[in-house]
Amino acid sequence: MLRCQTCGQNFVFSSEEQEFYAERGFKNEPKKCDDCRNAQRNQNARGKERVFYTAKCSLCRKEIKLPFEPKNDRPVYCDEC
Repeated sequence: MLRCQTCGQNFVFSSEEQEFYAERGFKNEPKKCDDCRNAQRNQNARGKERVFYTAKCSLCRKEIKLPFEPKNDRPVYCDEC
């Protein structure tokens, strides 16, 4: 268990995450919980919320969210396709 430096909540630093950190040579444990890390990722340099666009996968037609505005002349794919 670790304590988030942003919100103060305890969070689990799982054995899988520890292995991931070790494989990549990371020396420090995470300082923030998943929720705080995701919130930080979703903000741009100006502190505004990140904009996501909705599109349909070109193969399976599943609705997906994209961090860029899709163009009609280029296909987009979901993670599975």
